[in-house]
Amino acid sequence: MDGNTGTSAASSDENIIKEQDRLLPIANVGRIMKQILPPNAKISKEAKETMQECVSEFISFVTGEASDKCKKERRKTVNGDDICWAMKTLGFDDYVEPLKRLPNFAIDFL
Repeated sequence: MDGNTGTSAASSDENIIKEQDRLLPIANVGRIMKQILPPNAKISKEAKETMQECVSEFISFVTGEASDKCKKERRKTVNGDDICWAMKTLGFDDYVEPLKRLPNFAIDFL
């Protein structure tokens, strides 16, 4: 028990999100980056890590907005339409139509 707050260290650890749970796997990020670059291009570890942080933050930003909408509507499932709504709300309108053309975008997000 923590003498100052009366809470155990274990309960405070549960509230901390581990970095590996917060970030997309770096191998996946590197693979996506390689798809868009010329075959002979090299990608530094720092570039992959920077992109990993950026895309993870972007996903959290959009998903958080969609999740807030669902909470206000008393729904537990975030779906593709909620993501599209969030992206439009956040000013990413240009990406909504390409997302809707993805074959598996209609799945529900947990």
